Amino acid sequence: MGYKTASPDRYGLLKAFARENRRQATEAETLLWDCLRSNSIGVRFLRQHIIGDYIVDFVSREDGLIIEVDGGYHAEPRQMEDDLQREAYLEQLGYHVMRFTNEEVMFNTDWVIQEIENYFNK
Repeated sequence: MGYKTASPDRYGLLKAFARENRRQATEAETLLWDCLRSNSIGVRFLRQHIIGDYIVDFVSREDGLIIEVDGGYHAEPRQMEDDLQREAYLEQLGYHVMRFTNEEVMFNTDWVIQEIENYFNK
């Protein structure tokens, strides 16, 4: 699996953003993190992790899975385009990206966890 961290001129800024994202996590991100860090799936995840010039919500580097929890603005055309470019870059590094909405995480948590487990059981 490829791995690349941010350019040195951006890394410090991204690291600060990642730290702030961890402190200011959405309710959905907090809920999913509680599920993932309990290790009930049997996989180690990192949260708000820098890969290239991006910060991903959750990543299992060993298993190549990135999980993104999307708020409503991800449905905006410009953001959808940005997300596609981001996913293409991450997939070039060998990662698979799964996306869930805040609502899916909040109101259908069991299904979200099952989808993540299905990735590892394929």
